[in-house]
Amino acid sequence: TDRKKLHTAPVGQVFRLRPFHVLVATGGGYAGYRKYEDYKLEQLEKRGLEVPVKLASEWEVALYKSVPTRLLSRAWGRLNQVELPTWLRKPVYSLYIWTFGVNMKEAAVEDLHHYRNLSEFFRRKLKPQARPVCCVHSVISPSDGKILNFGQVKNCEVEQVKGVTYSLESFLGPRISTEEMHFSQAPPGNSFQKQLVTKEGNELYHCVIYLAPGDYHCFHSPTDWTVSHRRHFPGSLMSVNPGVARWIKELFCHNERVVLTGDWKHGFFSLTAVGATNVGSIRIYFDQDLHTNSPSYSKGSYNDFSFISNNNKEGIPMRKGEHLGEFNLGSTIVLIFEAPKDFKFNLKAGQKIRFGEALGSL
Repeated sequence: TDRKKLHTAPVGQVFRLRPFHVLVATGGGYAGYRKYEDYKLEQLEKRGLEVPVKLASEWEVALYKSVPTRLLSRAWGRLNQVELPTWLRKPVYSLYIWTFGVNMKEAAVEDLHHYRNLSEFFRRKLKPQARPVCCVHSVISPSDGKILNFGQVKNCEVEQVKGVTYSLESFLGPRISTEEMHFSQAPPGNSFQKQLVTKEGNELYHCVIYLAPGDYHCFHSPTDWTVSHRRHFPGSLMSVNPGVARWIKELFCHNERVVLTGDWKHGFFSLTAVGATNVGSIRIYFDQDLHTNSPSYSKGSYNDFSFISNNNKEGIPMRKGEHLGEFNLGSTIVLIFEAPKDFKFNLKAGQKIRFGEALGSL
């Protein structure tokens, strides 16, 4: 009897742990396979060939979501905050610089020994003259990155990359009350897209900017506007690189994101910071109540916060180029805004852009 107990106890423990291990191993292996597929697509793009659209099935998305990316992102965040010995900083950061093509000549502090941990290095500041802000155009790039898509919003659908769309309402969430978005006077019977357009003759535009790991990780105000509301969507932390964005429909609606909405001189304006794998931390400098990548959340939930109060009737004014927030590692910025019909983007899909350069103007 004693021998039977001795043999069955460890086996029971193994069977309790095995499903989780199999799930992680399978999901991780499949994620690696997708990375290889992404690499092949990038090679096709470099050769100027048309990249076929092949969307993931429901089971593929479910399998990807089974990977504990939120837990891994929190672990990565803690690892990034571990102080490195002085002698180890230069080799670690130099490897990162070589891998992702970081230009340290633009950094406010070029000495690698200055950065105590990886988190400080990721969030390094730039020299003031490294990113001149365009004064001629009305909307500038809020960050460094790659232009994935841009243009007019049509039929309440927005393109995350060419040929792959997501729902405008799913992405932004239900329309904010007129008490908080005081400028919105559209009749409630109209489509969600038309409800956002507040002035006759205007259209709704969008622009998607992908931040790679080697990019400058802070983001800034893209124009002069007033932020009146913040909506935080807890969610998955799947990769948002162009290959995955081409593969998973409504990827940005699955992932954790922070939506800032308000108005500019032409009406509605919004900036959304989308989280990704290893980017559980999204920080908005003027919003101390925001906490992203919490250990638990309700699926499909979101929480709202209004910057309009009895003491502040207008919200948070932001000047073009002003510091707005930051990511840890890389992610995606999505702009959705209202403008007159003669608004023109000065962009090409796939081009690299830097903070301060023009996106478009009237």
